[in-house]
Amino acid sequence: MSRTLPRLRMNLDFMPSPVPERPGLLIRDSFQYSDATLIIPPALVSALEFFDGKSTELDLREHLVRLTGSLEVGGLQQQMVEALETSGFVENEVYERLRETRHREFAEASERSPAHAGSAYPDDPASLRTTMQMYLDGPALEIRETPLLGIAAPHVSPEGGWASYRAAYRRLTPDLGERTFVILGTSHYGTPDRFGLTRKPFVTPWGAAETDRRRVDWLAERAGDAVLMEDYCHAIEHSIEFQVVFLQYLFGPRVRVLPILCGSFARSVYLGGMPEDDEAVRRFLDALGELGARDAGSLVWVLGIDLAHIGRRYQDPFAAVAEQGPMLEVRARDAERLARVNAGDAEGFWRLVQQGQDDLKWCGSSPLYTFLRAAPGARGTLERYEQWNIDEQSVVTFAGIAFHSAA
Repeated sequence: MSRTLPRLRMNLDFMPSPVPERPGLLIRDSFQYSDATLIIPPALVSALEFFDGKSTELDLREHLVRLTGSLEVGGLQQQMVEALETSGFVENEVYERLRETRHREFAEASERSPAHAGSAYPDDPASLRTTMQMYLDGPALEIRETPLLGIAAPHVSPEGGWASYRAAYRRLTPDLGERTFVILGTSHYGTPDRFGLTRKPFVTPWGAAETDRRRVDWLAERAGDAVLMEDYCHAIEHSIEFQVVFLQYLFGPRVRVLPILCGSFARSVYLGGMPEDDEAVRRFLDALGELGARDAGSLVWVLGIDLAHIGRRYQDPFAAVAEQGPMLEVRARDAERLARVNAGDAEGFWRLVQQGQDDLKWCGSSPLYTFLRAAPGARGTLERYEQWNIDEQSVVTFAGIAFHSAA
């Protein structure tokens, strides 16, 4: 009897191959359980549909015969099956073993190691300082009278978004260095309606930023099952790591942080209602709001967010070019959402996100909504807005925002 093929994992990264001499579909593990990278040739991409947990090896063989016009497909079939199975890219015992090992290693580690040093930013301390000086240094800004509550900065690659990073981070003044920075980051890989916490210090090439364990434990106790403690997603997530690097540049390696990964609130986006209709989400938002009100004088909010994701990389049927064609409408719709954010209108903002089930694919909606519910007196000022071609056919939008108290 023909063996049933395992299901292809849906939590992988799929993108066009960036290697001109090897066209096709590039597959890699977004969770970093596996170090493997595969490129499926264009003619074989359709064969991936048979890795659905229902089709058999015979079904795949018949497809390959039709595809190639040859009966001699045994070697090709075996090569494809073995590549996916041994890499941990399908739901099998290899994947389960890799997953269990990575989760255990993170849970047992004493620190959160840098996941993106050497790729998104330099891993050499001196080179990193030179790079950050280039990103952030500039003429002095005017001082605003209203007290600063926090900022929202991108989490896109600093190389692409440095101007918006600068617009946000240069609003942080030296006197804020002794406070705890509550970092609300997008959880790209986490459970949609939960919040990921960790007690681990965040390590960068400059050293370990201190995590405010006392407040982490307080939130975990108050929020209960709304919290995923020592969430593995922290091990690979960049939305908080990048903010830590910028904060260390401004305030020194041992800056104190409270890192919170925010799930996407997908149920609310797709099925309606507000995020806090989920009892666990409501409990966490209430706890975070209580913490923010109680400790207002010793906290600064930092949001690591991007906005729209448009173009072929993001499954749109067209190529996107920054500030051209459809991206002009995206700019207008981004502005409408940002206006609701800056007015402190959490519900109005979320209703806009729900339109078209977030067809703009904002990668930062949940941290923004979390912040607006936790700090209802916040009002924002848009410092900078940008659109950036992450590749020739796809655009990411992002912004720098400063938040002050309405009072």
